[in-house]
Amino acid sequence: MKITIVGTGYVGLVTGVGLAAIGHTVTCVDYDERKIAAIATGKAPFYEPGLDELLVEQRTSGRLQASTCLEDSLRNADVSIIAVGTPSNEIGIDLSYIRQAARAIGKQLPAIAGYHVVVVKSTVVPTTTDTVVRAELEAASGMVGGRDFGLAMNPEFLSEGRAVEDFTKPDRIVIGANTARASAVLAEMYAAFECPVLETTPRNAEMVKYAANALQATLISFSNEIAGICESVAGLDEATVMRGVHLDKCWGAPGNDGKSRFAGAVSYLRAGIGFGGSCFPKDLRALRAFAHGEGADVPILNSVLQVNEERAGRVVELLASQVGTLRDKRIAVLGLAFKPETDDVRESPGVRISKLLLQRGADVVLHDPMVQVDTVRDQLGANITQAHDVATAASGADAIVIATGWDAYRQLDWDDITSRMRSPIVFDGRQVVSSDRRHEGTMLLAPGRRPERVGA
Repeated sequence: MKITIVGTGYVGLVTGVGLAAIGHTVTCVDYDERKIAAIATGKAPFYEPGLDELLVEQRTSGRLQASTCLEDSLRNADVSIIAVGTPSNEIGIDLSYIRQAARAIGKQLPAIAGYHVVVVKSTVVPTTTDTVVRAELEAASGMVGGRDFGLAMNPEFLSEGRAVEDFTKPDRIVIGANTARASAVLAEMYAAFECPVLETTPRNAEMVKYAANALQATLISFSNEIAGICESVAGLDEATVMRGVHLDKCWGAPGNDGKSRFAGAVSYLRAGIGFGGSCFPKDLRALRAFAHGEGADVPILNSVLQVNEERAGRVVELLASQVGTLRDKRIAVLGLAFKPETDDVRESPGVRISKLLLQRGADVVLHDPMVQVDTVRDQLGANITQAHDVATAASGADAIVIATGWDAYRQLDWDDITSRMRSPIVFDGRQVVSSDRRHEGTMLLAPGRRPERVGA
């Protein structure tokens, strides 16, 4: 098939490279010339493990092109995919990029030979595809959706840091189309994959994406709420408690066949310092605003967001309970990316914690193996400092906060790191410091248990 993808962010570029890898001819379109120039040289405009290698491979094969010209890329295309951003706030979702992309595609529809299907892959609230997008396409083209062209919603389920693997080894494909003919086209596009395929309406497909993200975020906030109880009661350990929960076969324990369909869920049933990134916070706020607009109450979603928003403050208070006043104390925050294997700092818990520490007068020094501090200066201030290595960040520090679970932090010689500190207090927010790698006498703080001095 010949496929055009509008938007070269995480979703658009990973999808384009992935579709090219299974044999389709793909053109990724973006009006940002810098992004297109980077893609043309085989370099993704963002960090994602394995993407650059696959990008070079598909560029070399000739199956993947990059362009700023939508008109040329749509000529004889079978499918166009809208993969642009959908930012949101408390008011609701911003569809301006979706509208712009739909209008641009609509203008070209009359010139496309043969049957064409327009696919929305961006995350949008229910009713968007069959009302807003359809209206823009029809107004710009003078054609009728369902009769003259197909329209579908095909949500993505890509996690930053493992997006390539998520696309190439999907656990499910959801196709929400307005006609059986459009659905068949997408089924053919994904024919190379062996996984469950749900064919439904555009509105159900839109809601599947939000429901999936909301459930995962709920598991995280539930775990952090349990952690809050465990942190308040001597002798409780959230890690042990959750191991017991994980043994329920509905989550992770094997059934009679030795397998579990839900083993992945336990990765969300674990306390930490809160969720961030480009999806969970944005999508939960958008879903809440949509629900309120429809007159539906969402007390669980409200609580999920509230627990997450309060988690950074709880971490700072736990730290202060051991450090004392934070004013003029040197605190090293390790990790600015919201999760490992990405350079994305959107809604990062590490940034939230750093901001609260700065507000309390702490001297904060930052480290991240992938993120430069310049990307967060607008949030943290011009005077924020960054250490080039963890040893430098730890030198003379009154405490360390591990905010991102980078594997590089797991491999550190923590005996050496803590020996450099003024006071060896470590808040291990991502459970990276194993019992055999931490210095005796270190005050180890972790989500879900009372402070513990190692070896004391």
